[in-house]
Amino acid sequence: MQFLLAFVVVAPLLGAAAALLPAPPGLKGKSPDQAVLRHGVTVTGVILLVTVALAAGFDHEHPSRMQATTDISWIKALDVRIHLGVDGISLPLLVLTALLTFLCALYSYFKMPQGPSPKAFVALLLVLEAGTLATFAVLDLVLFFLAFEMVLVPMYFLIARWGGGGRRAAAGKFILYTLLGSVVMLLGLLLIGIKAGTFDMVALATDNGRGLTTSVQVTAVLAIGLGLAVKTPMWPLHSWLPDAHTAAPTVGSVLLAGVLLKMGTYGFVRIALPIAPEGMHTLAPYLAAFAAAGIVYGSLACLALARPGAKGDLKRLIAYSSVGHMGFVLLGIATLTPTGVNGALFANIAHGLITGLLFFLVGALKDRYGTADLDTLAGATGAALYGRAPRLGALLAFAAVASLGLPGLAGFWGEMLALFAAFDPAEGLNRAAYLVFMALGGLGTLLTAAYLLMVVRRVCMGGPRPAGEPELADVQPYELAAWTPLVALTVLAGLWPAVLLGLTDPAVQQLLAGGTQ
Repeated sequence: MQFLLAFVVVAPLLGAAAALLPAPPGLKGKSPDQAVLRHGVTVTGVILLVTVALAAGFDHEHPSRMQATTDISWIKALDVRIHLGVDGISLPLLVLTALLTFLCALYSYFKMPQGPSPKAFVALLLVLEAGTLATFAVLDLVLFFLAFEMVLVPMYFLIARWGGGGRRAAAGKFILYTLLGSVVMLLGLLLIGIKAGTFDMVALATDNGRGLTTSVQVTAVLAIGLGLAVKTPMWPLHSWLPDAHTAAPTVGSVLLAGVLLKMGTYGFVRIALPIAPEGMHTLAPYLAAFAAAGIVYGSLACLALARPGAKGDLKRLIAYSSVGHMGFVLLGIATLTPTGVNGALFANIAHGLITGLLFFLVGALKDRYGTADLDTLAGATGAALYGRAPRLGALLAFAAVASLGLPGLAGFWGEMLALFAAFDPAEGLNRAAYLVFMALGGLGTLLTAAYLLMVVRRVCMGGPRPAGEPELADVQPYELAAWTPLVALTVLAGLWPAVLLGLTDPAVQQLLAGGTQ
């Protein structure tokens, strides 16, 4: 198990280095480009298989215990250690990351985004995977920061070199916002490590803030929270996200929404909640207020983009929907209750599956129509996907109703648990304020249903194909291969939520109790 987790973290970096080397003559296939794309599929596929083996070997009877741990001294002077481990909180995120990266590599093998050499594309994709997997596996604050920052450079170049219109400005905005947030976060992490005398996240969580004064905890949570909130993204620190998604290639948008946003909320759960509980208790109402504002704001922005004549970009609309959905995750965390934190972790996974599928589908629409402009897609009588490309239309409608939180699908449970937790927050929090936040969250669910159903009506329904208009290609086999796992897992998580909640709940209970249970 130790070897498997270490392999999952290190193998993408080795694969990235190998992608830049010339392909052996016998493996080139039709061209060197095809060989390096096949290399990307192979490496990410092996990492996915190893991650699944790690999940299969995980002791599900004790999900609150750190497993597959590695603890090696790295920088003795600072007591920084290469400390890896996985529990019920991080395991689902590791599997989600490995799955989405493999599906993106598979999709790119058949539909490579326009841009420079595929060698650099595959290498960047693998470095991005390495940074993300390491973020969910490391148990040292310094290593967490390094892994957290490691993903910025590959995502910047994926947007700037393989993106669409406005890609350089969008990539610049992405790197500027996230770097500035990370500088502040680093100060908070160093403050905790210096005051507590250790950077070990397990030891800090077990101590549960007893070695830190309240003022230190509040300062640390404020600094760390700002950096995490930018990556989440929390309103009003979200403005980099719509531009980045609009300009990014399809696989870039899938990984940005499906994986990178989860790094911010994971940091709140893994670091802020157990290490600085008094600081979190002080700032939780403000976090909940921003989360509730983000839920309503994201939904209203989507409604404005979805209305006829607004010239709204469908990718941009889904990006704004992420602001609302991640607001539910932050609201659940801000309740400081097991119910809320479990709901937040469930919503994290559900958002990764559903929004990843949505960005795949919008990318396919853009490939077919040459645009993601909603007015152009709707046209005079609607794109009429149900009649012209029924499988594509059905998948878009499925993803939309999953995203709006239809019971029986994955999007329902996390948001429902977050609202339940807001009804009864942790002791000492202002219940009247949280009832207001719950009401705003409920309003957000209604607005979410409104704009997603509007999108389905405008894009999927309509009149017959006008004479002379070329036929629209339906779902291709490679698209079906990339999207089917996301559909199946969305249904599985919706019908059998205990699979995920059974992993997270014991770990959350122990985390909130300071490792004493």
